[in-house]
Amino acid sequence: MRRLPVIDPGPPDARSATRYLFWLARRSRLTVAAAALLAIAWMGCQALVPAVVGWAIDAAVAQNRPALLGWGLLLFGLGLVQAFTGIARHRFAVTNWLGAAFRTVQVVIRQANRLGSALPRRLDAGEVVAIGTSDITHIGGAVDITSRGIGSLLAVITVTVVLLHTSVPLGLVVLLGVPLLMLVVGVLIPPLHRRQRDYRDHQGRLTGRAADLVGGLRVLRGVGGEATMAAWYKAESRALGEAGVRTARIESLLEAAQVLLPGVFLVLVTWLGVRFAAAGEITVGQLVAFYAYAAFLVAPLRQLTEAIDKMTRGHVSSRRVVAMLREHGDLPDPPDPAPLPVGELVDSESGVRAPPGRLTAIAATAPVDAARIADRFGRYAEGATLGGVPLSAAALSEVRRRILVVDNEARLFSGRLRSDLDPDDRGTLPAALAAAEATEILDALPDGPDTVVADRGRSFSGGQQQRLRLARALIADPEVLILVEPTNAVDAYTEARIAERLRVARSGRTTVICTSSPLMLVQADQVCYVEGGRMVAAGPHAELLRTEPGYARLVLRESETSPEEKRGESP
Repeated sequence: MRRLPVIDPGPPDARSATRYLFWLARRSRLTVAAAALLAIAWMGCQALVPAVVGWAIDAAVAQNRPALLGWGLLLFGLGLVQAFTGIARHRFAVTNWLGAAFRTVQVVIRQANRLGSALPRRLDAGEVVAIGTSDITHIGGAVDITSRGIGSLLAVITVTVVLLHTSVPLGLVVLLGVPLLMLVVGVLIPPLHRRQRDYRDHQGRLTGRAADLVGGLRVLRGVGGEATMAAWYKAESRALGEAGVRTARIESLLEAAQVLLPGVFLVLVTWLGVRFAAAGEITVGQLVAFYAYAAFLVAPLRQLTEAIDKMTRGHVSSRRVVAMLREHGDLPDPPDPAPLPVGELVDSESGVRAPPGRLTAIAATAPVDAARIADRFGRYAEGATLGGVPLSAAALSEVRRRILVVDNEARLFSGRLRSDLDPDDRGTLPAALAAAEATEILDALPDGPDTVVADRGRSFSGGQQQRLRLARALIADPEVLILVEPTNAVDAYTEARIAERLRVARSGRTTVICTSSPLMLVQADQVCYVEGGRMVAAGPHAELLRTEPGYARLVLRESETSPEEKRGESP
């Protein structure tokens, strides 16, 4: 069985919800095909059991012991095959379900990363949350039901053929009755589809509003708007509940039809079989087989209606995923992305250059200028090149893979700290913690790296968060690492140790640090001094101190900062 999730889910087909579901099935075509074949064998064995039982009964009535033994052994073999194929089919079905769900999560997360800061403007938070909770369940169910639906359809066809061979009237009842049952169930699908879509839209909007309310609860209390918003949310929740009830009405009718219609069908076939047996048109064994077939058909017919229901739900959920995948960020990919070479990173607007494999520092009189250069280097804004190729000409995914920008807006996530710092379990956590002077932070935690931390790392001080973010960046080990004020919240002693170890940890890799701290600048191979958004000088730290008065004033002012101001370790 394959390992899930896969490393690369591949480019999704976002032209329509149907095409997206077909794309998921194609990506798991081997396991989907295996599950379908196993389902065919599983349901086929069940379909043959009534015929074998009927033939065995006829052999017993005729006192034909060899034939009775043969049919009994065949029945035993069918039971063994059915048990094996049923277990194997279920394992493949679970794999298909998980594969579709994981791939959906992966492409949605990748799209969220691609949209970046544009995501909140394009989609409500509730839409994204709902995709990762309810929608992946329905999409996985749509892919999972494929194999059972195919097996059930072929089982019905098998039973129809057997009945036509034994009794043409009974075979015609099945041949005509099954499409009629599917037609009756199909009448309920379109209104269910519409109500599920409306409910899903309302649920996504309300989830987004709930997230907004939680984030702004303190402000609402401050202006006295808590009661008003609570009343509004209560009314919207009531409306969502009413929409859920309307959807449930159709779902209850569908569930009732799935039980009632096959039951009526069972009674009809049994009644006809009894009449034919009484008239001597069929044998006692055939009558038993007909009854068993009628009872057996309840399961595949129910699974066929379940397939229609799950495919409908999956289609509704896939539309949400496709709508998100179609959104474009502020920095879309070029139509024909160019490969990025290994080379010098250059910002054409400021003139700052970062040679490959070197540690470059950017000291700007206005910190916002350094932050803007970092944005261009990371392609959060246009204007930078790598090896002479504009970053805007390359795929954004390749830029993100090779260039990592870490600033003080980066967050620590809730959950186990180990999974946040080293999600791929690369085994470099101890070395990265040592380089970031963060080893003692984990030593002080009750469960070490397995400690569950609060959302956004609120349980850590500002300086501790900085060091943990730096450790996470070192574990990622990107080709180009850009750090924006990585040590402005730690004390001078810790900063000096970080500066020394950072140079060693990033040896041979391109590193850019936006800082005015002399403890960091002295470790740089080259310092770019920026005034008014333009680089006015570049060289070693000691040389710039001698030749650039403005740089000297900037650095000396930083070095004269009081220890209390420099420490910045408050929560």
